[in-house]
Amino acid sequence: MSTPRRLTLGSRIAIGEEQFLLVIAVLIGIYSGLAVVCFRLAIEWLRLALLGPALAPPYPRVLLVPAGVGLVVAALVVQRFPAVRGSGVNQTKAALYIYDGFISFRTVVGKFLTSALAIGSGQSLGPEDPSLQIGAGLASAMGRRLKLSRDRLRYIAPIGAAAGLAAAFNSPITAVLFVIEEVVGRWTAGVLGAVVLSAVSSVVTEQWFLGDEPLFRVPPYHLVHGAELLAYAALGLIGGGVALVFVKAVTALRPRLRALPPWTWYVQPALAGLLIGVIGLRFPHVMGAGYEYIDQAMHDQYGWRTLAALCALKVLTTTASFASGTPGGLFAPTLFIGAMLGGAVCGVERLIAPQITGPIGAYVLVGMGTLFAGILRAPMTSVFMIVEVSGNYSIILPVMISNTIAYLVSRQFQRHALFDVLSRQDGTELPSMEEEREYDEPTIEDLMRPASEAPLAGAEPVGAALQRAGSLDGDYFLVDVGDGSWAGISRAELTALGAVASNDAPLATFVAPIEGPYLYPDQSIATALRALRGRPFVPIVHRANRRRLEGVLALDDLVRGVAATTVPD
Repeated sequence: MSTPRRLTLGSRIAIGEEQFLLVIAVLIGIYSGLAVVCFRLAIEWLRLALLGPALAPPYPRVLLVPAGVGLVVAALVVQRFPAVRGSGVNQTKAALYIYDGFISFRTVVGKFLTSALAIGSGQSLGPEDPSLQIGAGLASAMGRRLKLSRDRLRYIAPIGAAAGLAAAFNSPITAVLFVIEEVVGRWTAGVLGAVVLSAVSSVVTEQWFLGDEPLFRVPPYHLVHGAELLAYAALGLIGGGVALVFVKAVTALRPRLRALPPWTWYVQPALAGLLIGVIGLRFPHVMGAGYEYIDQAMHDQYGWRTLAALCALKVLTTTASFASGTPGGLFAPTLFIGAMLGGAVCGVERLIAPQITGPIGAYVLVGMGTLFAGILRAPMTSVFMIVEVSGNYSIILPVMISNTIAYLVSRQFQRHALFDVLSRQDGTELPSMEEEREYDEPTIEDLMRPASEAPLAGAEPVGAALQRAGSLDGDYFLVDVGDGSWAGISRAELTALGAVASNDAPLATFVAPIEGPYLYPDQSIATALRALRGRPFVPIVHRANRRRLEGVLALDDLVRGVAATTVPD
């Protein structure tokens, strides 16, 4: 635990900073939950004000509102809030890894305003990613206000990100997993506890105002026939292909639009809005987040051709909106695309094999997770998100099958994950959590000298030890002194000992056992570096038998091994 310091929270109290961070996490969750409630209400109010309360808005509004508001949003982004472009996930990662947890409050205001305008006017984007950045920005402002240490301030942004995402999704588990899996990448008990507390408190706050109704009315699920798993595998293959099309379209179009003359940046969101308006005349489903249409698809209200068309059109409209620089998130469009694709696969399966086809709601749910895994490349989050949304663990088998296949297809044909590509296009080198997971970190076993270089025995005479050392390589030797303990002696020390000590005296008489800790073959390089501090050699022993020497590790072994290690591009 860190050294206690005095911090102010209403009155001055002396507590450890880790405990204080947990208290702050709850407050961050409450404030983020309130902000997300206001954000969602703002989006809904703007949608009603701009598009009207009718289920089918009049065509002039559908055609003109997204384009007209796109001009306003573009002007705000270019002139006032340049940091709010995109989804907000990479900006939060940048705050953690580059800017010591700093996200300006101006960015929070800009993200709230521009994203609410864009989504409320019908741009094909979602509120979850902006909510994540809004929560991170509020947490950053609070951390600076409370003058947290640099290390704590760096992790305050992900804590707020989890709170914002949890309130937007009404799903704390999903938020925690995504932030740990894709933003932080690694965690300690203190950070994990703070992330969990912020997510839970934000969801409680959000439900206090908006109720505890889930995003979707999930119908009951049951596996009709074992052969149905083949259809879910096919959904994974198709979903992986659709994910590839979307990711490659976004990553190809976005830099091309950004490379156009700066005056075009003012009209690109408007042109994307015009395209959405034209499509929305026939298919208003593609406008905005579209959660109500996911719910309808889940309850079998569309034919498979309509579902397939909505899937394709959502890919098109979301690519246009996001590549144009319009602020907004990819979570909701990803779920929409997956839901429609899953429903379409179910519809086709009904035609081919109606006797083994399960309820369409299950396919819609699995499709949502499938595209999440394929596009956003967060495999663990994609599985638990569907389980959390459905509240039914029996669906986990088809979810795991389909999501895994889509993830593998996406990885096979798209080397870098979407958010990694976007950060590099913006000139920012953020750590790739996926690449770090895939990187095979060398262990002590890969770098140690094998145990075939037999140690000296503490019971053998000094003369015999000196004679045997002449046939061994190295300048330092381990000595087995018994009882699972090891000692060390350099070649120079052994030579000097042979000159003054009796050749028949046991070697153990003149050496002191090496104080622990000893190392084990599976441990990391970082552990080895700590153990080698001030020690020329460390014995590597078997975990079940400390007297069984597995190898020997010296500092030069580490240097040589690390230098030969290939780091992924």
